[in-house]
Amino acid sequence: MAHGKVIEVDNPVIFKALTSSGPVVVDFFATWCGPCKAVAPVVGKLSETYSDVRFIQVDVDKLKTVATELEVRAMPTFVLFKDGKAQEKRVVGGNMKELEEGIKGIRS
Repeated sequence: MAHGKVIEVDNPVIFKALTSSGPVVVDFFATWCGPCKAVAPVVGKLSETYSDVRFIQVDVDKLKTVATELEVRAMPTFVLFKDGKAQEKRVVGGNMKELEEGIKGIRS
């Protein structure tokens, strides 16, 4: 499922560690979600373009605790982190232009 430099995480401890510093994009997806599959290659390309940003994929069925904690209700949902803090701005659905804007915002 993962493309480019996208890391799939199914452990809450590892999730915390990987989102604790720097710019991070978390892609909350589900294996049964069509739009998630559709945007996966684009997310992979973004992970190659923005190599200074960590890209993580979380299967909401495998990591329910984290999905619930971050109030993820639709797939895909992209939650952006900067230095351990989830940003208010998140992208719900497949708007890759909006996601790219968000990525630019957490890099500075």
